[in-house]
Amino acid sequence: MTLTKMRTAAASSLAAAGLLFTLAACSTPAATQPSTSAPAATATASSSAASGPCAGVKVIVDSGALKQAAADSSVCVPVDAPTLASKVLDEAKVKTEGTDAYPKELVCRVNGVPAADFDIAHKGGTYREECKKMPAAFAYWSLWVKPASGAWAYAQEGLATLKVSPGQSLELLYTVDGAPAAPAA
Repeated sequence: MTLTKMRTAAASSLAAAGLLFTLAACSTPAATQPSTSAPAATATASSSAASGPCAGVKVIVDSGALKQAAADSSVCVPVDAPTLASKVLDEAKVKTEGTDAYPKELVCRVNGVPAADFDIAHKGGTYREECKKMPAAFAYWSLWVKPASGAWAYAQEGLATLKVSPGQSLELLYTVDGAPAAPAA
């Protein structure tokens, strides 16, 4: 396969993934939508739950292969009802940035990582994330959810529509060349 064909295939795959991510962010299955009478969540970040059980939502940021401590964190955010993931991240003091083209639909940087001047080593060489359109298909932040007693699952919605409940964990994980493939247990 020529380099041009590989780039075209990668761009097509990336565009399709972006479209799916955007479409998923715009839809919520009827069974998971809370009633309008649900109590409002109370949220104040608590770092004490990083090592112990969390009665609210445990928020984890893992820069994965980048090994950027500036982004990494584990915080318990107290909530008493299903709460938007974006609100939970705000309460956990996790700052996300989208791209110029998709400012709310995608996550390009978390707590400033990867910085615009940071060289991301990958199988094809090095890459710098500019956050213009879509992040690279080989280097990106992924969003994961874990129930209180279960396995991690790739989020089917974006931060703007995904709701997390007490006892769940929410993780932003940076993946380069498919590694890590999923959050650690």
